[in-house]
Amino acid sequence: MTPIEFDNFQVAKMKNELMKAEIHIDSEAFVDEIVRRVTKALKPRTIVGKSDEEALYTVESLAKFLEVSPQWVYARVQFNEIPHFKVGKLCRFRKVEINRWLDSHKVPAVNPLSKTMRMTK
Repeated sequence: MTPIEFDNFQVAKMKNELMKAEIHIDSEAFVDEIVRRVTKALKPRTIVGKSDEEALYTVESLAKFLEVSPQWVYARVQFNEIPHFKVGKLCRFRKVEINRWLDSHKVPAVNPLSKTMRMTK
């Protein structure tokens, strides 16, 4: 079997064709995926503030975080049931204080393997 010899032009042409064959991607889907990943990576940094201690929520961002309506948040503010402060007429919430507030409203878990549960098995 004799080896096949190629000149530089043929080698370059084959490399170019090989690269084209390997790079068949949907550029729009590729860009969309990059945007999705960058957005996901930046999302924690979109809350106003530089660190968790300085981070602030607006009524809308807090409502989204708590998965409630903005009206629910305003009702808690009206009755001083949630820690907040005002910037002019605008309500703001410190992330650290909201996390403490949430911790203070924890409902203790019931031990799923209590004696009565073991006896019924």
